[in-house]
Amino acid sequence: MEIVNNYDSVIIVLHEIYGINEHIKTVCKKISSNGYDVICPNLINLPQAFKYSSEKEAYQHFMDNIGFDLATRQVKEVIMEAKKKYKNIFLLGYSVGATVAWLCSEEENMCTGIIGYYGSRIRDYMNITPKCPTLLIFPSEEISFNVEELVNYLNKDNISAYMLNGKHGFGNPFSKNYCEQSFKEAQKLVDNFLQGQGDGAFVPDYSKKSTLI
Repeated sequence: MEIVNNYDSVIIVLHEIYGINEHIKTVCKKISSNGYDVICPNLINLPQAFKYSSEKEAYQHFMDNIGFDLATRQVKEVIMEAKKKYKNIFLLGYSVGATVAWLCSEEENMCTGIIGYYGSRIRDYMNITPKCPTLLIFPSEEISFNVEELVNYLNKDNISAYMLNGKHGFGNPFSKNYCEQSFKEAQKLVDNFLQGQGDGAFVPDYSKKSTLI
């Protein structure tokens, strides 16, 4: 999926395990209306997205047929192609897409910046140091790990990590875990982050380290 308005900046949207569903399409349309071109690669390589009721099937398909290594290679190819046309390239990932964005961040001059929503598997790749400004947004509630500890660890160098009230999926209006207040707070963080790249200098606000908003 692509939305081309011939802007000089593009945001590459990386979907969850479900694929390019209504949530991702809505995100892409909003980004386009804010002055960015949009590229949304189909990382699951299927013509239709999975339904939320098929979460286990979607997860199994991603892990068995795609995985983080292949997905990362695919996204890096998209980035290299985009670099021929765009001045600024941002990655915006959700869940597994956030982890893929994180994995793409360790190479010099790859991206202008990355944004990740609830990338829980980032905790499996803590050896990575992003080479570009990075905004990570996590929910306050995760079953499998301590979010506050992860956020505290990640807040260093050019990483700004936040913990917002809610569960995995709080930023998705189509999800049962949607939280309107946290969705709005996250959008403010994203908008400020993107605006901060105008002069090429984003300074993480470490005063909000481990903040529950």
